[in-house]
Amino acid sequence: MPCTTILVGKHASYDDSTMIARNDDSGAGHFTPKKFIVVSPDEQPAEYESVLSHVKIKLPENPLRYTAMPNAVEGKGIWAASGVNEAHVAMTATETITSNPRVLGADPLVVYQPAEDGKEEIPGGIGEEDIVCLVLPYIHSAREGVQRLGSLLETYGTYEMNGIAFQDKDEIWWLETIGGHHWIARRVPDDSYVVMPNQLGLDQFDLVDALSQQKEFMCSSDMWEFIEKNHLDLSFNGKLNPRDAFGSHDDADHVYNTPRAWFMLRCLNPHTKAWEGPNAEYTPASDDLPWCMVPEKKITVEDVKYVLSSHFQGTPYDPYAAYGPEDMRGAFRSIGVNRNDFMAVIQMRPDMEEDCGILEWVAFASNAFNVLVPFYAEVSDTPEYLSNTTAEVSTDNFYWCSRLIAAMADASYKKSIFHIERYEEHVMSKGHELINRYDELMRKESDAVKRMELKLEANNAIADMLKKEAASTLDQVLFELSSQMKNCYSRSDA
Repeated sequence: MPCTTILVGKHASYDDSTMIARNDDSGAGHFTPKKFIVVSPDEQPAEYESVLSHVKIKLPENPLRYTAMPNAVEGKGIWAASGVNEAHVAMTATETITSNPRVLGADPLVVYQPAEDGKEEIPGGIGEEDIVCLVLPYIHSAREGVQRLGSLLETYGTYEMNGIAFQDKDEIWWLETIGGHHWIARRVPDDSYVVMPNQLGLDQFDLVDALSQQKEFMCSSDMWEFIEKNHLDLSFNGKLNPRDAFGSHDDADHVYNTPRAWFMLRCLNPHTKAWEGPNAEYTPASDDLPWCMVPEKKITVEDVKYVLSSHFQGTPYDPYAAYGPEDMRGAFRSIGVNRNDFMAVIQMRPDMEEDCGILEWVAFASNAFNVLVPFYAEVSDTPEYLSNTTAEVSTDNFYWCSRLIAAMADASYKKSIFHIERYEEHVMSKGHELINRYDELMRKESDAVKRMELKLEANNAIADMLKKEAASTLDQVLFELSSQMKNCYSRSDA
């Protein structure tokens, strides 16, 4: 699935939270309605069967409750996308990444083969449709998430290249699949952040640690032999660069992938490197952009929202720009595109009790025109305004209201953008205000049942505020767009 990911280590964030965030984007030619729900243990199957690959997998007993952002329309599987379980572990799934023919020839993807010509069907491996459901309900730490997914990949294989983040209050791990059955993973440094477009990102890897102590790295148990046998290490000095060994350096990356990473790094480290001009150290076409960096200042949720909504503001590549060469506007694939399905930012705060310390910030539709809203994640249910999405266009839910606002604001950009800016600032301000208010109530409440009641009350209060503000903004951008209709006329009787 096209998407963009950012990971923030606990000492790189403004309140020592760990944060993992991801855009989920539809593929070209369609949009995928999404919803925000809670999956209870009795809804988790004993045996999982993939819709796309037909693989069947027996699941462990005693699954945990978890939040998810699944497809709202049945037919292609669950695609749970991002979530937090009741053991206070989170994950994203997944970011489609790239590889090269040497890897795919050495360990081919496990592709579903339907029954035909008298032959039985051959199931495929696991993929983005499946991974959250197979992993998140059964893990109790980020490290355990890497280990469980790694075992599933080695056993069943995958039909696509993917990157997945795992998070707990202390650690973030990033896993990348290598071919059909192999994988590598690295712990995000506590003082750093990571930006990931749709390509293999890890730029250094310690195989010795990964195959022994596993302090900062993990991988398939046969990774050393796999690399040696297939001559995948391209370095002269023996220092493995996974991006060179396993990834891609296609011309298409310089339009679709590397510009996104370049812009996010440029935003969060504007003075650390030269990002443009004749003496630029990195450009939108650089294949050696750092996988992680220490930010120049601590990163906020608002910073994460900005970079995951960006369309190259302040550069010649902004499709909405009224400056610079016209032929460069929209030259690169934006991060905030029309096909954004949702954004989720999972924030694990260390200064609260675990059962109320995790916030899941949610936004739907094109990030250039939407708002990010906080909800307590360790809950038994989610507000109807975010969970009732169907295929029917309706202003009664956040997904479709966000889609309508985005389409109208884009078509009336110059007149509507200030409505969007006010909408975003007001909703995020009120979101912080309500969370602060309920945090104080929960600090005074020791009973877990009553804290759950407070969390549900808070989430519903936030949803009510959101529904009111979204309706108001929809009214405003509808007016601006209606005023630009081709049959408009200024003279009237009154």
